[in-house]
Amino acid sequence: MDYTFYFDGNKKMISWVIENNETKIEQKRTHAENYYDQVSIEQSKYIALHVGIFWSIGRFIINKGDTVKVMLDLNSMFEHLMKNKKSEDPFILSRTSFITQLIDQRAINVHYQLIEPRNNLASALIL
Repeated sequence: MDYTFYFDGNKKMISWVIENNETKIEQKRTHAENYYDQVSIEQSKYIALHVGIFWSIGRFIINKGDTVKVMLDLNSMFEHLMKNKKSEDPFILSRTSFITQLIDQRAINVHYQLIEPRNNLASALIL
């Protein structure tokens, strides 16, 4: 199955939208206490990507071998995830490790695409 995955985060919340030709699932969460108002916007977006993919696998939405087009609205994330540009942020490096582990364990085919922030469907959930 092919999915498009949007996600967003701010200092207080994270959100994600997973859609395919048949369904659209929207989710939002308040940050855990140790992240609430403690993380940067970029760090929050990595949390949203990690939690959203983990949740999607746990709910059997994304399954082994599925293809997921991950929509990135932050150029630094695109550079890091798509072009392997090193991040100097240890928090981001650990999130990236978890995300990569999930993708590898489930043999998910991930394609990253850079989009304009105004086209991020997950943003409306945390405004």
